[in-house]
Amino acid sequence: MIEVLAKLGRGPVFLAGEVLECVITFTNPLSASSTSASSEMLAWASAQIHCQFHASENRVALPPSDGSKHDVQAENETVFVPNRGERGQCILSTPPKILFCDLRLDPGESKSYSYCETLPVDGPPSFRGQSVKYVYKLTIGCQRVNSPIKLLRVPFRVLVLHGLKDYQFPQDEAVAPSNPFLEEEEGLKKDSRLADLATELLMVATSRRSLHLYNISNTRGKVGTFCIFKTVYKIGEDVIGTFNFSEGDIPCLQFSVSLQTEESIQEEFQRRRGQPVSFTTHARHQESCLHTAQSSFSLPIPLSSTPGFTTNIVSLKWRMHFEFVTSGESARTCLVRGSQSEAVTWTGVEQMEVDTFSWDLPIKVLPTNPILASYVSQFSSTNSITI
Repeated sequence: MIEVLAKLGRGPVFLAGEVLECVITFTNPLSASSTSASSEMLAWASAQIHCQFHASENRVALPPSDGSKHDVQAENETVFVPNRGERGQCILSTPPKILFCDLRLDPGESKSYSYCETLPVDGPPSFRGQSVKYVYKLTIGCQRVNSPIKLLRVPFRVLVLHGLKDYQFPQDEAVAPSNPFLEEEEGLKKDSRLADLATELLMVATSRRSLHLYNISNTRGKVGTFCIFKTVYKIGEDVIGTFNFSEGDIPCLQFSVSLQTEESIQEEFQRRRGQPVSFTTHARHQESCLHTAQSSFSLPIPLSSTPGFTTNIVSLKWRMHFEFVTSGESARTCLVRGSQSEAVTWTGVEQMEVDTFSWDLPIKVLPTNPILASYVSQFSSTNSITI
């Protein structure tokens, strides 16, 4: 028996273009006092990254797969196929890397191997939607002699930030900030600079603030105004907005604001022409606001959510969805006098004519620092199997 342990040192979330590093440890768990006959042998071990795509048959019409590409060897249990037994199709994979050949482990002995691979920048982000799913995994295959291959899958999350693909790092390393007391490998140095560059680009894009004012009105007149200071955010930030109903002609009884994603299938892949778009609500604020001059809301963008993106099959966009309930009468008729005595009591009317209308405001949501997103990831940094 051999225990295989795979550990992602920095966490299970990465930016496309970064270097994923995983330490894989093989251990013979028997005590060191066991005889040498208890030694274990592995013929080989290999690792590979792949992205698995799965689409809902009710929503997405994919073109027929090319049968000529069917690999007969993939059905053989002694062939390393990272996505064996998984649903969907593999749309992206890195070249497999051999970790070792002919490994012998004595009782109590363990050996570790480091796997490093740059995540492709032209792939989709990790996404689990109502119509499609993009799932990234690092798969480690191990085989004993004359035995089937055992697979250890390490799922992780990939964030995609547009603009990193075409960025050229300066050739003069002297101009780049560095720590003279640390010795870094060239690949890790470039990887850290890529993460720093992404953080800087995100900060620049999401720190720009300018006043955006919107008049809220229906067919009968003005209800109020809405104010927001930016429309570009990172996941993990709060969307903050304010309402001013003091200058409105129509009383607003209630409003709600929902932070939503809009998942739409490209027209050529739609199962039915003109099929509806899928909406997912991530946060919601509702408030009664009759006789309220001003109000505000704060909606958090979950760190576990997917930033907006577009592929050849699906598009994901973010928006704020507003719903307003207004009175069909003037503000004075919303209260009635309850008594004719000197102590006057005002109460709300029992029945009221109301109008409802909605409004959508598109916003842009970008990724964040992958280390921050790792704190709330559903994936574990450590995975293991026993073979």
